[in-house]
Amino acid sequence: MGLLDGKKVIIIGDRDGIPAQAIEECLKTTEAEVVFASTECFV
Repeated sequence: MGLLDGKKVIIIGDRDGIPAQAIEECLKTTEAEVVFASTECFV
């Protein structure tokens, strides 16, 4: 059982850093449920 198994996850990515889609792809190997994913621009 992993750390994120059965958890709901909110992902906020950064346009100039790591986008939310990349983080979401990494979480596909876990049992976590992504309920919201967005890439924002923090200036």
